[in-house]
Amino acid sequence: MKNRNLVRGLFLMAIALTFGLTALRYPIGDLSRAGPGLFPAMISGLLLLIGLSTVIRARFVEPVPLQFSFRNIALILSSLCGFALISMYLNMIAGIVFMVFCSGFAGSSYSWVRNVKISLGLIAMALALQKLLGLNLPLY
Repeated sequence: MKNRNLVRGLFLMAIALTFGLTALRYPIGDLSRAGPGLFPAMISGLLLLIGLSTVIRARFVEPVPLQFSFRNIALILSSLCGFALISMYLNMIAGIVFMVFCSGFAGSSYSWVRNVKISLGLIAMALALQKLLGLNLPLY
């Protein structure tokens, strides 16, 4: 039996190392004048610590069996692909709503009220990124 907590921690550590080692190819700079590699290196370092603590914690708690649901994996992947396509050809608000409602079917319980709240929160965050930071997001 594979321990889900152990596999989760190892997967997080692998992602952190992949992006962290890639970030080291860019100049890091220092805190007063940050280079393009500083932020990804810091985030991947924090993710590595989270993965390490998850692996350590997995040794002390009761093992949870690892189960794969290919239906859920397909739902999440299709919601991400649908988000990208709808955002490209229609607008990002419609893409966000599609992604939330489609990926909601992968959960253990489906609630359209929860999906509306999550969609509104993500749309508000996207609007804030567009208006406050000036990012070029095709929201409408």
